[in-house]
Amino acid sequence: MKKLLFQFDTDNHPSSFDSVVAYDGGADHVIGYGGLTPDNIAALVEGTIFTRAPKDKKNTAIFVGGSDMVVGQLLLKAVQRQFFSGFQVSVMLDSNGCNTTAAAAVAKLATSGSLVGKKAVVLAGTGPVGQRAAVMLAKEGAQVTITGRSLARAEHACQAMSERFGVALHAIEAVDNAARAVAIDGVHIVLATGAAGISLLSPEQWQNHPTLELIADANTTPPLGIGGVDMMDKGVERHGKIVWGALGFGALKLAVHRACIAKLFEDNKQVLDAEAIFALAKEMA
Repeated sequence: MKKLLFQFDTDNHPSSFDSVVAYDGGADHVIGYGGLTPDNIAALVEGTIFTRAPKDKKNTAIFVGGSDMVVGQLLLKAVQRQFFSGFQVSVMLDSNGCNTTAAAAVAKLATSGSLVGKKAVVLAGTGPVGQRAAVMLAKEGAQVTITGRSLARAEHACQAMSERFGVALHAIEAVDNAARAVAIDGVHIVLATGAAGISLLSPEQWQNHPTLELIADANTTPPLGIGGVDMMDKGVERHGKIVWGALGFGALKLAVHRACIAKLFEDNKQVLDAEAIFALAKEMA
């Protein structure tokens, strides 16, 4: 029986990246729908849960994606509301790579040194990857701060993650590199998750930093988020710090993403969100 993955995207056009990884993860066919909302999802979900016998439902799964994680979370809940005893399929949330990218970055940082009790800052952390990475760092025992150009937006992100995951996060407004340099004073871990092509720290602002131990930069588009970092860095030592570039942990991100797709087809009761995906990333790291 064919393994069917229904790609439910909140953007107008389903992500081609997610479609490619879905096939590489073992799906036989990927059926993509764009522009989905909690209000228009019901009939599509019903089509996935009513069409196959109980023993065959594991061969149908749903992937929730798109660029907006907030809407993605609402869509995931809407999908699950359609399920009932004996009628459900496995489902995964990874809006804009929020879970797989964050999980890979934090899992690799954790292989480079203990995170327990360390002060961590997620630069430009109000986006999907930054928010979920902040949660994962906190779950590993770090004291985590999110920076944003708007304090209100950073505080909103912290509150949303606290409500969803029960972690305590802090917010700092940092509108430029100088402010971000102040934000990392006394910090041990820095993870940059800003928009492509935007510099968040210059080399001089971290290379001689007295407390900084671990660095990761999720940006692959020049200029990189953290100057002086190479996107290919794989836990290399630079200026006394262990550094991970975006492609350095990117191989794990893709491996985790593919492994999650395969896991969806193991049975029809998988719910792969941040917790499960991070646990898998730590095993694979």
